[in-house]
This record gives sequence, structure tokens and C-alpha cells, in this order.
Amino acid sequence: MKKQSIAAVGMAVLIGLGTAACGGSDKKDDTMSGHDGMSMPSSSASASAPASQGGHNAQDVMFAQMMIPHHRQAVDMAKTVLAKGVDPKVKNLAERVEKAQAPEIEKMSGWLKGWGESVPAPGGHSMAGMGHDMAGMMTEKQMADYDKASGKELDRMFLTMMIEHHKGAVTMAQQEQKTGSAPEAKALADAIIKAQQAEITEMRGLLKS
Repeated sequence: MKKQSIAAVGMAVLIGLGTAACGGSDKKDDTMSGHDGMSMPSSSASASAPASQGGHNAQDVMFAQMMIPHHRQAVDMAKTVLAKGVDPKVKNLAERVEKAQAPEIEKMSGWLKGWGESVPAPGGHSMAGMGHDMAGMMTEKQMADYDKASGKELDRMFLTMMIEHHKGAVTMAQQEQKTGSAPEAKALADAIIKAQQAEITEMRGLLKS
């Protein structure tokens, strides 16, 4: 009887240990399941992080900050020749320049505001204070001489100066394509290159005629 009691107790202990082991295994599975459940949101948040960073870089900011005053000067030049020029073909080109570039100024200003960056203030043609060197920009003296001109002289000055102005815009747009990041800025750069290269060809033809 004594041996039987000892055996019974031993069996009870073994059963208890087996039950505890099974319970431990279930608990471990629950813990793993819980961990996996928490890892999914973490992984999703990590995957979506790049999209929340804005998708732009310093080149995109510089492109917009440089191109805004560059466009403003082109628009000013176009308005002057529309008011005082005489050649219908030159005035037609000037009108197209104004209609194309004025909306682009608004578009780039919106980007800069959305990126938390400063929008160049209207007035003046220099960005020296921001450390930017804009290719193709006319100097204050060149603009003063341009504003004094009229008639055929103004038409010729518009074409000659705008060719250089467009070349500068193309150079800046090409740099944006190379090192920019924001898709919208790179798309605008592509449009600027195509449009202004075509206008350069057109203006050269008008100068010859």
C-alpha cells in the first residue's frame, strides 16, 4: 500500500508538471502572437515614414527660390515690350512668356510655403542675399536701359536679352533634373527646358528676320 501511494503521488506530480509545461507553451504562444500583433503596426508605420517627409531636398528649395525671381524678371520684360514694342511677332512671344511664367511663379511659391521655406519677396532682381547666383539674370543697369527703350530697339533688346535669360533658366532646370528630389519640381524643370529651348530657337529666327 505504501508503494502504491508513493507511485500515485509520483504520477500526480508528473501529470502536474506536464500540465504546467503545456500551459507554459500556450502562454509562450500567446506572447509571440501578441508580439507579432504589435510588430505589424510598427512595420507599417516604418514603411510609410518616407512619404511623410515631404519628398523634397535642398536642391528643390533652391530651384524654386531662384526660379521665382528669374521668372518675375522675364514677366517684367514681357510686359514692357507688350506696352512699347512694335513687332507683332515679338509681342506675341512676349505674351506667351507672360502667360506661361506667371502661373509657374504662383505654383513654386505654393511649394515653398508647403515646405516651410521662404518665398522670395517681389522687387529687385538679385538673390545675392540668399547666396544664390542665377544664370541669365539681367543686371539692374541692363533693366534700366531696357525700360528706357521703345519701338524696334526695344523689340531687338527683348529678343537678345531673353535668349540669355532663357539659357540661364534652362541651366537651372537641368541642375534640378540632376539633383532634385520633388517630382513636381523635376516635372516643372522638364517643362521649362522644353518650352524655353524652343523659344530660344524662335527668338534667334526673329532676330535674323
